[in-house]
Amino acid sequence: MEYIRNHWYVAGFASEFGEGFTTATILEEEIVLYRASDGTVVALEDRCPHRALPLSMGKRIGDQVQCGYHGLTFGTDGHCVRVPGQRSIPPQAWVRRYPTHERHGIVWIWMGAEDAADTSLVFDMPEFTDPGWAAHQGEALAFESNYLNVADNLCDPAHVSFVHPTTLGNPDSEDVPVRARRHGQMVEISRWIRDSAPIGFFQAYGGFSGNVDRWHYYYLHAPCIAAIDFGSADTALALPEERRGEGIQIHALHFMTPVNATRTIDRWMHLRNTAVDDPTAGERISDLLRKAFAEDKAILEAVQRKELQPRDRPPVRVAIDAGANHYRRIVAEMLAAEQEVATAAE
Repeated sequence: MEYIRNHWYVAGFASEFGEGFTTATILEEEIVLYRASDGTVVALEDRCPHRALPLSMGKRIGDQVQCGYHGLTFGTDGHCVRVPGQRSIPPQAWVRRYPTHERHGIVWIWMGAEDAADTSLVFDMPEFTDPGWAAHQGEALAFESNYLNVADNLCDPAHVSFVHPTTLGNPDSEDVPVRARRHGQMVEISRWIRDSAPIGFFQAYGGFSGNVDRWHYYYLHAPCIAAIDFGSADTALALPEERRGEGIQIHALHFMTPVNATRTIDRWMHLRNTAVDDPTAGERISDLLRKAFAEDKAILEAVQRKELQPRDRPPVRVAIDAGANHYRRIVAEMLAAEQEVATAAE
């Protein structure tokens, strides 16, 4: 499978990395990660160039990694610094080093050309540092599904009425049109449901006694980041779109890391503008989100199994697929652009 490589992917939450080795498969490449003595996360190809033993089966010698087979030792830059029994080091004795960057408790990894890694391209939102907002990390959710299908789900407000009828949706939204717009390499999909009963999520957390106006804004940053802005406000307020921050607003963030053609790790978290000073609110909200994401997992893994089976006709496309169609075109364009650069370099 082809992947977009000149891109920052999430290697994990900062809490996942320590002095010991952590392994990950990203874009079908096996990587060993660990924290160096200065606190930075080192990411190296998990394969000794001598006999191909995973370096993660070796041990640390200070900040260096010693292969567990014959003791070849590699620095944090991936270059071999010692071959036991000889003074000379073969020029091909190196492993790939992957640039990393840590921000807001998230460790990012650059999977493309090292000299193209630009930390200004790492995803960010002003709410991360806004004192009027609070952040709470969820966990890593494994989908036995292609990342493209997972992303399709994350730019699709229409499915919530049917997949999440007791958590993130209800029947009131079934026939509300969805608006999809493309902004460069990002797709925005949105809709408002006016004067509706609050969904299960806000029944449990929002404390609404009557009907609400509620919204979904799905921002899918190709290829693998989704920021979903959803919330509710008392219908009597009649808030316009640009003032929705006056209601209860949640940003559910999804960072998809493709493992291979049929497996994706989705690390999710949320930002909220309510109960900012309540230390228990983050986990209560995450518990509600866990239920909804488990519903998505069941759907997407069933879709993946069916996609691997032969079929005699192409899938039907309908109006609510507009966001996913934009997204797939962007990914195709990004892949084509990388291939064009690679061809020119050759």
